Amino acid sequence: MVDWLSLAVPLAYLGILIGSLATFSSLYRKRKAQKAFSLEPWFPAHLQRDIYFSLLHIDPSSQNEKKSPAIPESIFKAALLRRAAEDIRRVLTLRSQKQALSTLLQRGSVGDDLWQRFLRAEKEMEEEVKDVVSEANAYVPGWGQTIFQSANEMTNNHIYRQRMNEQQGKLAEERAWWDKKKTSIKESFMKELDEGSETKAAESTPAQSAPAAPASVSDDEAVLVEAENSGNSNVGSPKAQKKKGKGKK
Repeated sequence: MVDWLSLAVPLAYLGILIGSLATFSSLYRKRKAQKAFSLEPWFPAHLQRDIYFSLLHIDPSSQNEKKSPAIPESIFKAALLRRAAEDIRRVLTLRSQKQALSTLLQRGSVGDDLWQRFLRAEKEMEEEVKDVVSEANAYVPGWGQTIFQSANEMTNNHIYRQRMNEQQGKLAEERAWWDKKKTSIKESFMKELDEGSETKAAESTPAQSAPAAPASVSDDEAVLVEAENSGNSNVGSPKAQKKKGKGKK
């Protein structure tokens, strides 16, 4: 015969233990959920999503009362495209930050709260992407497969326009810099030309005065030549010839 009284104590102990574990687990999950909810979001408010939802929740009856035209479907599609473009930007940001954040978490450089914020942001973006795909398929069947490709092209076009505007903004500054540089180069070049002309003028002045030195030599030579010529002229005179004849006799 089973002694139920002896088994009642361990069974009561097991019941109390299981109940306390269940209570602790429930409280821990609630506290963890409250903590995760109280954490600061990873990204700021999704403005494009809020605009899209605001357009969806406009009451058509209020538009009829105000006699305003209904919102065309193209406006909803454009708002959904902008929402998808913002989702692409956020997904790429999460992908680029995940590896570095996990490395810092392993080293203990960041706390667990930051990692929980990141995981919550990843989960929210997964749900957001699914919601955008379902909304796109509701407008046009199969559009959910290409909406993010179109949004990516739109984002790249926007980036190219921003870069072009930045370059156009720097054009005036670069032109002023180049004009200043060109003026300085011209001034230095003209200065070098002036210095070269002054150097040539200084070199040409002694060169012109140099031939004056041998002028005395040429004058002396002219005197000697003249003396020799005068001597030769005396030899050929009649008096010289008579003296020469007397000498022969």
